[in-house]
Amino acid sequence: MNPVRNPYGPGAGTPPPELSGRTRILTDVSIALQRKLANRPDKSVILVGLRGVGKTVLLNRIDEDARHLGFRTAMIEVSENKPLPQVLVPMLRTILYEFDRMEGLSEAVKRGFRVLRSFVGRGRVSVQMGEIDIGLAIDPEIGTADSGDLDTDVSQLFVAIGEAAASRKAAIALIIDELQYLEEHEFAALIMAIHRITQRNLPVLLVGAALPTVRGLAGRAKSYAERLFDFPTIGPLVDSDAYEAIQVPAKREGVCFTAEALAAIQEKTQGYPYFLQEWAYQAWNAASVSPITEQDVRTATQSSIKRLDESFFRVRFDRLTNAEKTYLRAMASLGPGPHRSSDIAAAYGAKATSVGPTRATLISKGMIYSPAHGDAAFTVPLFDEFMRRAMPFEDRV
Repeated sequence: MNPVRNPYGPGAGTPPPELSGRTRILTDVSIALQRKLANRPDKSVILVGLRGVGKTVLLNRIDEDARHLGFRTAMIEVSENKPLPQVLVPMLRTILYEFDRMEGLSEAVKRGFRVLRSFVGRGRVSVQMGEIDIGLAIDPEIGTADSGDLDTDVSQLFVAIGEAAASRKAAIALIIDELQYLEEHEFAALIMAIHRITQRNLPVLLVGAALPTVRGLAGRAKSYAERLFDFPTIGPLVDSDAYEAIQVPAKREGVCFTAEALAAIQEKTQGYPYFLQEWAYQAWNAASVSPITEQDVRTATQSSIKRLDESFFRVRFDRLTNAEKTYLRAMASLGPGPHRSSDIAAAYGAKATSVGPTRATLISKGMIYSPAHGDAAFTVPLFDEFMRRAMPFEDRV
């Protein structure tokens, strides 16, 4: 068993050697992209799922598919520390330059530059030139995208970008990861801009990904969000797809897993793609010969948990305050969840009302979400097990 030939590659957004169980969602998005190219109306898409289900992998694949179809794409990742304008401007600038390099003069493209310059240079929510060097030696279009009202300005900017695309007989796919980190007023501005684009049938489609908190965020931001977007759920893989994701790459290398080994990996990982890759990677390295056995998986479990604890889980744990860790430890004592907020508070002798601010902060950090009113669940699979390992004391915190 040569570790250099190990086909598995657990990592953030790392494409798996076999993308199993996602054909339906890729087909649906491809249809939406092709309809946009054909000047047919269709909804934008936001993929919804927990950490480790492969949302970023899917976005990268959709980016490739969109470019293959002829789209200009903007691949964007939202962060907790950057406002929406700073996230949007660099990629929109790049797309406008792509249009500008095309044959022939387009007044709509020139206007797109002017509106972008206006958006950057004016208004209370605009981005300062020193913070983003957009390199636009051009006068702004006064009165457009410079009001300081984010809803109005983002909508006017998107319309100008969409009109520039239409003038070049092109289309734009805005591919945005981690949408749950947008502030509510920023999400409202983005939704309103997509609404305006849709009303004018301009060639712009948004494909995003987010934690499950995004549904509530979208609904609070704009009541009509569910009519603009499809929100397909990206979940763990069923047994057959999980086995395919493990077995097919191994067979390419002349290696196989026993049925018992596959079942053991599925049981440990619960079908979450990131964990499947981790366990398969470690099982390959633990095995001496093919087939890889259930005993190899048992050995791999120790290595997998150690690696996850030191990286995947630890990086999230270290962002927490002591109060947040205590809340999550109490939550973990109840199992994977979801759990009632009152039960979590009772698990460490507190009142539900007193832990409300801690719960809200954990939601904003993307650590938990509320699948139903008054409930809380982890956004990171298996995090309850990690919390019990990381804070190994009795369940009453």
